[in-house]
Amino acid sequence: VQLQASGGGLVQPGESLRLSCAASGGISSINDMRWHRQAPEKQRELVAAITSGGSTNYVDSVKGRFTISRDNAKNTVYLQMNNLKPEDTAVYYCNAVIQGWRTGFNDYWGQGTLVTVSS
Repeated sequence: VQLQASGGGLVQPGESLRLSCAASGGISSINDMRWHRQAPEKQRELVAAITSGGSTNYVDSVKGRFTISRDNAKNTVYLQMNNLKPEDTAVYYCNAVIQGWRTGFNDYWGQGTLVTVSS
């Protein structure tokens, strides 16, 4: 099982980006899917999560600006980020709890995608 994240880049404050993360490789089912981020010299933090049923939660600093969603048919999770701020600058990692064809549920991580918000 692999997670492949994409969509990062350099944007100006107030602009938007959409991150994607696709899971592939012998997947039986996917439970929670999440986005985390790690800014320079800071600890990694959970930004947003979505359950298999579509329930979501967010860290307070992104509420009202970020939206997490998923396409179960494509095994993909998205993070729509609007009104980006310089403090959103970080490497963003996707993470999912996935059951493989012959395994129980395990935690998998994508490789990270850099988001830089700067004027």
